Amino acid sequence: MAGIVRHLTLLILSLACAFAIADDDPGHSSHGSAFDSGMRTRPWVMEGIGEAPFPITAKNAEVQKWFNQGNALLHSFWFEEAERSFRWCLKLDPDCAMAYWSLARCGFNWFTLGAPSYDDKEFGRYKAFLKEAVRRKDKVSERERMYIEAWEKAVAPGVKEGDKVLVGQLQEIVIKYPDDIEAKALLALFNIGKGSAFANQLLIDQVLAKNPMHPGAHHAAIHNWDGVSSAQGIRSCELYGKAAPGIGHSLHMPGHIYSKIGMWHEAAISMDSATRIELRYMNDRLALPFETWNYPHNRNYLCYIQEQLGMFEASLQGSRDMLAAPRDPEYNSESAGRIALEGHQALVRALIKFEKWDQILTPGVIEWSEKDDYAKFERAFAETLALNGQGKLREAKERLDDLKAIAAKATDANKDASSQLAMPLNTAEGLIALADGHLLEGQKALLNAADEDAKFVGGDPPASPWRVVRLLGDDYRKRGENKLAIECYERALKEEPNDGFTLSGLAQAYFATGDKDKAAYYGGRLEYVWSQADPHLRWLEEVRKLGLALKPVAETPRPERVYRPQDLDTLGPMNWRPFQAPNLQVQDVNGRPVQLKDFRGKNVLLVFFLGDACVHCVGQLKSINDRVSDFEGQDTVVLAVCSATPAKLKESETLGKVNVMFLSDKNHENARRFASYDDFEEIELHSTILIDKQGCVRWKRTGGDPFTNIDFLVNELKRINAK
Repeated sequence: MAGIVRHLTLLILSLACAFAIADDDPGHSSHGSAFDSGMRTRPWVMEGIGEAPFPITAKNAEVQKWFNQGNALLHSFWFEEAERSFRWCLKLDPDCAMAYWSLARCGFNWFTLGAPSYDDKEFGRYKAFLKEAVRRKDKVSERERMYIEAWEKAVAPGVKEGDKVLVGQLQEIVIKYPDDIEAKALLALFNIGKGSAFANQLLIDQVLAKNPMHPGAHHAAIHNWDGVSSAQGIRSCELYGKAAPGIGHSLHMPGHIYSKIGMWHEAAISMDSATRIELRYMNDRLALPFETWNYPHNRNYLCYIQEQLGMFEASLQGSRDMLAAPRDPEYNSESAGRIALEGHQALVRALIKFEKWDQILTPGVIEWSEKDDYAKFERAFAETLALNGQGKLREAKERLDDLKAIAAKATDANKDASSQLAMPLNTAEGLIALADGHLLEGQKALLNAADEDAKFVGGDPPASPWRVVRLLGDDYRKRGENKLAIECYERALKEEPNDGFTLSGLAQAYFATGDKDKAAYYGGRLEYVWSQADPHLRWLEEVRKLGLALKPVAETPRPERVYRPQDLDTLGPMNWRPFQAPNLQVQDVNGRPVQLKDFRGKNVLLVFFLGDACVHCVGQLKSINDRVSDFEGQDTVVLAVCSATPAKLKESETLGKVNVMFLSDKNHENARRFASYDDFEEIELHSTILIDKQGCVRWKRTGGDPFTNIDFLVNELKRINAK
């Protein structure tokens, strides 16, 4: 009897401790901090993601379906959605070793494996997932254990070149299990750049022999040949999007190849389709641009390709839409891949490429940053070119002096900066020297810049607006040295096939030499590439004025479709627009129904909180209350929603000290609609959402902690009101 009492006492104490932890950390996962990040709502059966079955050991038969879905998504680098599927596997089978292993793969992936170290801030949760997989590796088959151990060895502390370690381990799996095409697909992917691309393709072909539409094999093939011998990837470009038409990245990747081989129309169709599919997903799943890494990359790439097609206005619209998209203090840092950075890059590149000098120099057209030397250098470079383009040589020289001083300072602080800044610095110096009549000095500087530029051919997408050697060709042509101009243009065309600006220069240079046949040939190529270009572009107008009988000439490795954006409208919009907020159907403290439409014409700060027992929530609400005049000044009402009944909300002494409208959400119905509920653990989450006067979501944050950066919310409302 005493033993039973002691056991019950310990059980009660342990439960009390558990509840205490839950009360102290409401909204946080009971499984640890690794589960506090990432997707926290249940998955759905996704169509059009490709087939890549991967048999595993699981106690629940349904696990295999979700694991296969997650595995297919990983093959297309859709890490966030793959994680959602693998977490549902754990919901069904909490002891599933392979689900933990695949959660680790979402972080230890093709982009990150081989890093010199894995700090806990960025990779801690993936280390935790892998640790759980390793703990359970003796409960699975030998084949599955080898997969777990492959990642375990590749990211072990002190391991250098973990990607090469992983390749060796995957090779062992392929040797032991030659029929395992998943092992071959992974080996082909992680082996890219570590040997012969041709040999790697032979491995990919073994996968495709068994599954001709394997998404991972086609994805690997494109990366395998990208920038190596790009035309070799065309076959997989034609099939990857068909294998996984519901994934933006599968439609995006062919654009890498097509743009490098001058198939600009096909490249645009690829990137435009990818952008629209990403947007459709985002609107369906309440995701914002800064939450989807591939969207800004797609849109910036599309901007670049539209530039190459002479579609300046479409490119400009894309860059401005990216810059107008919601910002976030965490996601919108100036690191690569963020929406603001991609939009800024696209805007500056297009304005320079199309020589919009007045716009570059007009205050407010470009949101310049002054936070570091590189940002200052970028502005000085663009403004030097613009002043020179306007014929303001004295001012251009002064700005060039600024550019040199910034470059010297940056180089003193970081020796590696000299190679990064050499190309634009030499370009600016060369153009100014030529404008000042110093021909040899200017030509030498541009040749040096062109040699530096040639080292960085094929950026994804390039930040540079042009091939520098084309600028030298333009100068030679204007001075009547047409043979030298043709040499420069031909080199530029090898670096950037079917570049319209270069084709224009070639047509004019050949015409000046008296070779009208070649002039017509290159003019015809320009007519084809720029068949959908904006009207009155001078590069095309100058060629048409030559009086040649121009017929479109398609010089591409394969026939391609013509890019007409309107043809893709059935896929969805090309540019991001705020999506309509879900229905809000709640009750106020007196039991009266409240909906979002009741506040149409006002901005709404919608806060899902976890009740007055959550000290973090109360702290957030008090912080908002302290700034209520700022929110009122931005024409904004604050709505605070939780699952407590109207009576409980009305009776709460704690909430009574906060002057916002409290609303009751029965059975978490509204929290689920706004993705503010963890379906894996069936717990409420903190959400802070900005909704504009038209009822559209403009910003949101959901997670285990409430959002408390009130200054950001006020400033974002100012941005919303300014539009």
